[in-house]
Amino acid sequence: MEFGEAQFFTKIDELRAYLLNKVVGLSDEDEEISSRKILDCIENVILQVVTSLSQDEAPVLVLPNRASWDNVRFDSAIGLQMSSTRAAMTIRSSCPKSATTFSQILKILSVIYTLVQSNSYATKRDIYYNHPQLFGSQRTVDRIVDDVSCMLKVPRRSLRVLATSKGLISGDLCYTEEDGTRIDCHSNSAAVAVSSNIAGIRNVVSSAKFVLVVEKDATFQRLLHDDFCTKISPCIMITGKGFPDVNSRLMVRKLWDVLHVPVFTLVDADPHGIEIMCIYKYGSVAMSFEAHSLTIPSVMWLGILPSDLQRLQVPRDALIPLSKRDENKLNSLLKRPYVAEQPEWLKEMELMQKNKHKAEIQSLAAIGPDFLTSIYLPNKLRYGGWL
Repeated sequence: MEFGEAQFFTKIDELRAYLLNKVVGLSDEDEEISSRKILDCIENVILQVVTSLSQDEAPVLVLPNRASWDNVRFDSAIGLQMSSTRAAMTIRSSCPKSATTFSQILKILSVIYTLVQSNSYATKRDIYYNHPQLFGSQRTVDRIVDDVSCMLKVPRRSLRVLATSKGLISGDLCYTEEDGTRIDCHSNSAAVAVSSNIAGIRNVVSSAKFVLVVEKDATFQRLLHDDFCTKISPCIMITGKGFPDVNSRLMVRKLWDVLHVPVFTLVDADPHGIEIMCIYKYGSVAMSFEAHSLTIPSVMWLGILPSDLQRLQVPRDALIPLSKRDENKLNSLLKRPYVAEQPEWLKEMELMQKNKHKAEIQSLAAIGPDFLTSIYLPNKLRYGGWL
């Protein structure tokens, strides 16, 4: 028996039991329609597996390749959207290299099936620590949950699997969590962790004039310390602490949907910062199957712009030469389909490419310790007519 095959047959037995329970309960009209659809999707996958077994064939699972641009098209109103499954991965139960992955996918399907049936939730961390030998790492669980969501064509939040958020939020905002907890984000001394269940948020109350997405936690904390959200104008600040997690992106989208206010990004003047802004605005290839709920096409690039470095005469010792990796990332960004939709962005990226240097948000401190909070951001917002 190949490695992983024993786990595979164990999962088949478990899922057969779940299928039997489902058949018994089909007449329950209290079950939510969305839950029915999810259970039906899982049952269809398992039916294919069982059918293969009954025909003495090694079962396979076919997953859309979430890393391939061949599966993605650009829509200016949505962003990067999965439009096909031409590029796919075949996970074979009979192949030693993929048998473990096959078992892992079945286990995730088993967990999701139970959660949906019982209308309960689990975190990805819970799933990993309940089966550490099967998954090996938390990252494996994270990847497979997203793969399953894409395969089933069901939003991850509907699978009842939650992710621990890394983002923080602060400002003129109050809302109620699904469990009834009232969250107040007004404090200027401590931020609130972004919710792990954005879909459950309700009763959002805010007088914010805009949302400011901040790339780095250090900059976020500085703005929080300077009481930026009340000194300038009522606003909401959020940070994903670098490359944003899905919950941070969902939260920004939720605020945009509910409050109908402008969303600005404050990122480093480097290729990495530009990519982070693009992810909030247009999404990523890996999560393109959930573009409708994650992207905010109206997002605006507030700063720091490469042209700002020249205009403000930021000291040269505060600038950093582009590395080879930076240049490669910049060249990649210039080829993205959405750049043609943003000629001003193209000019900024070409300027960075020409000058061959980058700068962090903190570089503005070389002009003055409070330049970012007291001068740069207020002037940017006033110039744009947002204050």
